[in-house]
Amino acid sequence: MTAAFFASAEDAEEAFYDAIGRADLEALMNVWADDEEIVCIHPTGERLSGPMAIRESWRAIFANNPPLTVRIKTSVSWKSLMLDVHSVVETLYLGDEPTAHGPLLATNVFQRGANGWRLLAHHVSTAADGAAESDSKAAAGSEKGRRRTLH
Repeated sequence: MTAAFFASAEDAEEAFYDAIGRADLEALMNVWADDEEIVCIHPTGERLSGPMAIRESWRAIFANNPPLTVRIKTSVSWKSLMLDVHSVVETLYLGDEPTAHGPLLATNVFQRGANGWRLLAHHVSTAADGAAESDSKAAAGSEKGRRRTLH
């Protein structure tokens, strides 16, 4: 497969989620940076490092699940000349089931290089109850009644 050129991090992100929806492992791996230090963390918490581990994980996901559809909403993004970080809310649909799974919180880190934008890291976690809805409240600085968590 010829490597695609992604003119923006948004183009790379769209191609990533499209490849998931088509269960297209080659297209999915084409979005990742050509680097041994790429990282993927699935909602189970398993940390995968390097293209071989990431490829095998996604191969197993595609082989052992009905088709996946992931809808995303970008909550926050940080852009610089060479890096673009997206914090998104994912909603997952399995096969023809109308019931949504999630929300899931994902961080996608993209790097710009000679071959356009590529994915360096994809980290997904399950959201706490109401976490996706509370983004705007947290951004507004609402401290009243909010639990403090130190990380």
